[in-house]
Amino acid sequence: MRPYPFDPATAPSSKSPSGGAAYGSDRSPLDLSGGLPPPGDYSGGGDDYDADADGYTTNLPVAYRGSRWRWPMRIFGVGILLFVVAVIWLIFTAPLSKSLEPPTPPSITLLAEDGTPIARRGAIIGKAVDASKLPANVTNAFLAIEDRRFKSHWGVDPRGIARAFWHNITSDGRSQGGSTITQQLAKNAFLDSDRTAARKFREVLIAFWLEAWLSKNEILSRYLSNVYFGDNVYGLRAASKHYFNREPEDLSIGQAAMLAGLVKAPSRLAPTVNLKGARDRQKLVVAAMVDAGFLDKAVAADVSPARLSTSKIKPLPDGTYFADWVLPEARDRAGEIATETTVKTTLDRRLQKAAERAIRSAGLRQAQVALVAMRPDGRVVAMVGGKSYADSTFNRAVQARRQPGSAFKLFVYLAALRSGLTPDSKIEDEPVTIADWSPKNSDGRYEGEITLRRAFAKSSNVAAARLIQQVGVKNVTRAARDLGISTPIANEATIALGTSTVSLLELTSAYASIAAQGYPVRPRGIEPSGERSWLQSLTEGAHPLTGDLHANMLDLLSASAETGTGRQAALSVKTYGKTGTTQDNRDALFIGFAGDLVVGVWVGNDDNTPNAGLSGGGIPARIWRAFMISALGVGPAVAPEPEATEEEVDPDAANLIGVDGVNVPLEGDLEGLGLNLRVGQDGSIEINRSNRGDRSDRPRREDRAPRYEEPQYDEQAPDER
Repeated sequence: MRPYPFDPATAPSSKSPSGGAAYGSDRSPLDLSGGLPPPGDYSGGGDDYDADADGYTTNLPVAYRGSRWRWPMRIFGVGILLFVVAVIWLIFTAPLSKSLEPPTPPSITLLAEDGTPIARRGAIIGKAVDASKLPANVTNAFLAIEDRRFKSHWGVDPRGIARAFWHNITSDGRSQGGSTITQQLAKNAFLDSDRTAARKFREVLIAFWLEAWLSKNEILSRYLSNVYFGDNVYGLRAASKHYFNREPEDLSIGQAAMLAGLVKAPSRLAPTVNLKGARDRQKLVVAAMVDAGFLDKAVAADVSPARLSTSKIKPLPDGTYFADWVLPEARDRAGEIATETTVKTTLDRRLQKAAERAIRSAGLRQAQVALVAMRPDGRVVAMVGGKSYADSTFNRAVQARRQPGSAFKLFVYLAALRSGLTPDSKIEDEPVTIADWSPKNSDGRYEGEITLRRAFAKSSNVAAARLIQQVGVKNVTRAARDLGISTPIANEATIALGTSTVSLLELTSAYASIAAQGYPVRPRGIEPSGERSWLQSLTEGAHPLTGDLHANMLDLLSASAETGTGRQAALSVKTYGKTGTTQDNRDALFIGFAGDLVVGVWVGNDDNTPNAGLSGGGIPARIWRAFMISALGVGPAVAPEPEATEEEVDPDAANLIGVDGVNVPLEGDLEGLGLNLRVGQDGSIEINRSNRGDRSDRPRREDRAPRYEEPQYDEQAPDER
């Protein structure tokens, strides 16, 4: 092994064996004074050195001296590394395509079945604009007031930041911002509204990123396409149409200046709510355009205040009961929304207006109301969830769960017919006790053995209790489930009188199953798209009401609507339906069908308090009839007054008061005692002299549908309706 050259043990002696000087391999004397060259000039640099003409060389190490650029270069390298990491982070968290996406989900416009817009939900976002194709004064208005050096800076304007900082510390007025248009695009498209240093740093970083990858025209175009202009309107094109009913390419200088002025405080300066403030801001923008050299003073002097043109555009309601119900499905159908989307619904505008008109004319006071109208296949064509959407958005047709009363008897009798009984089968209309439950007929009258048809028409409570005892609670529950009732149903006999809660929409759909001759009927507000999958075909297929079952159910429903408790709903065409009234008159319903419409009506108080005199055969039946007359173009039923017998009680007795042996109706005309008395729905009384000699202006008795109220609950028999 070669010895280490500086090991003293191996170093050559300074004396030769003969005592002379030591010589190197070239026979020149060696300097053993420590290996350092003598002072003097360095002729060769490096490690070799010629001491004289003869010269000698050395291979000793040179002392290391640090460079003055060492730390700056290290810092620069770390900066490059951080920049690369930031770029990679931006690629995944802030893709450029996101700057084209709207800052908030755009609107969904709901269309009626005829294609007419009926409601809009969400922000109004117009199509993107190309800044290069806009008039110069339009883009200059935004540059003058928002970012005058937009075309020269690299995303951040130091001069603008310094100007805003100086203004904010020296002025007592409102503060100024130094954000550029690029920074505003970065904030609107990628960031939230938090006022933190971290968010501001990200905003600056993304601004540099946008400037590096997009042209100035692309940045300005994306900014103008997404900026907020108030009134829930985003984008220059949408704002131009919303406020001036014109395209942005046709904006005047004044209109462009007003829109540019809205960007600073769009909610406060929106001209629809603050026209004076918007026009004052317009003047400021025009002055800024002159100051920036974008506009001549003479031209600026001729700019007049912009005039709105919103009256030509009929605004659509943001919400209705039907829109609220159908919107979740509409959003699912639209998927990921990038622009304004339209979704066609099943609503019939004519029928919707008829429903609202029928409810307005009902003369309701404190009580609330709900109405659902659908085709037998489940297409909802009208929906009212309350007297006023503006006062209460709670949809009582869909969201409320109330007891259906005798309307639930539909399932009891369906189970009975399934067991082999017929409308002509006999049932005892006599008191009965099931365990510790003893239901009673509310009018206290019992007819002994009667047919199922008669029991259903008079809404006998004891007959329904006997039937559920005979066919079993499980079979009644099964009938309700088959027809689409999904809410919990108690496992007890009292459900025969409608003690389990249900929504009006589901109950109406159950009656639609009878009209459609197949079950279940699924209510829908949007037509299904595409073909059903094989799984849907297996699990959602309809089951027909075969044999005599359908005809027998129609027999029962027509008896109830035309000769029973629902007589006030009877039409000049075949009418089917059933009334329902709950304990203490808390809820009243009429649900039925005629022609190609199935309609359910509910009336009651939101707080579930009693309503004296309310019954399903009263106001709900009359609302139902009024709607159907308008919807189907038919008239009320014209039937002769039934002959009264000594054993029968006037079916209107519950709604009459006695005056000296004369029955006075709570609503209608009375002639007697020499008076012509009129009692309105609101309780007002109008008395005129009776004129027996002239009856030409009075409707004939047979032209008025006979009144028949559903029997009321007995106060001692709770939950028996």
